[in-house]
Parts: sequence; structure tokens; C-alpha cells
Amino acid sequence: MRVLIATMNDGKLRECERLLADVPNLEFETMASLGLWVEVDEDQDTFEGNARKKATEVAAAASIACLADDSGLEVDALAGRPGVYSARYSGPGATDARNNAKLLQELANVPDARRTARFRCAIAVVGANGELLAEADGACEGRIAQEPRGSHGFGYDPVFVPDGYGQTMAELGPETKNTISHRAQAAAALVPLLRDRG
Repeated sequence: MRVLIATMNDGKLRECERLLADVPNLEFETMASLGLWVEVDEDQDTFEGNARKKATEVAAAASIACLADDSGLEVDALAGRPGVYSARYSGPGATDARNNAKLLQELANVPDARRTARFRCAIAVVGANGELLAEADGACEGRIAQEPRGSHGFGYDPVFVPDGYGQTMAELGPETKNTISHRAQAAAALVPLLRDRG
């Protein structure tokens, strides 16, 4: 089964390939390998809705099955923000550094006990004909650190401390992250669904 991973984010691409490596007969294509660029307006109000929309539009453009995810950070003290706006939280031209800086500024007066948060991820796999083949979601609970720490990962990893750990996700490194992350949980739920379709 050929599946296009619908992302231009190299970090996310590497994670997906590692997390789904146990699915037999699964051959990954990338946007780069197909010379494909599809701009999808992620305008849905849930991670699941954005994942389905992205997978559907990219699968139609590529004429092969497509796996897409939408993920982000929900902070309880901010009423769930940044949520589906995580990647563009700091506005036009948002970068990981600017997003993290804005988040820490908004939480400047919030004590550690109230800095609870979670990473959430929804994954959808859609066939070339538009059929929803599989979907799954996952979450990783934790809290927001007082300052960025660590050089691994991407996104909000430098400011997110998962429950049970004293280090940020960016300090823990890929081996640990790939067992506890929101994307790891969603991928683990997706693996048996893809195996059944194989």
C-alpha cells in the first residue's frame, strides 16, 4: 500500500515514518518525492476535522492514499489555546521560537500548578477515491515549563514537560519522545487499523 505523508515538516515526516515502520507492505511517499505542493486551508475547528480535510484534498491531488495529521497544544490556563492554531499562534510568518515566546509571555504570571497542558494529535488516512480508510487520535499530558530547554524535536517541545518527567520533550530526545508523544499514541492506535487493510 502506497501512502503519501502530507507534510512538508521534516521532523513530523521522520516521526511518522518511524512510528509506522511496523506496518507490513506500507510504502511511504513524501510531498518532495512526488514533486507535489498542495495548499490546504486548515479551517476546521477540531484536530480531527483538519486531519480529514488535509488527507482528503492531498489524496485527490496525488491520486494515491494520503496520511495527514493535525496536532497542537492545549493549555488549560488559556482555555485550551493555542489548540488548532498552534502552528500559527504568533501570527503571520509564525516560527517555533515566536510561538513559544508568545506562549510563555501569556503564562508569565501563572504558577506551575496551573500550567497543565497536553499535546493532542489526530491522524486520518484517506484513499485516492476520498474514502476514509482509518483515523486515530492520541494525547500526551504534561505542563508548560518556565523557559525553553533542549535542542531535540520541534514546535512546542522545548517548553512542554510530559507527566512523569522533569525534562522537556526537547531534552528527552527522539527515543523517549517516540514512546510517549501524542503522535506516538495516535500512530499506535492506527497501526492495527492499517494492518487490517493491508
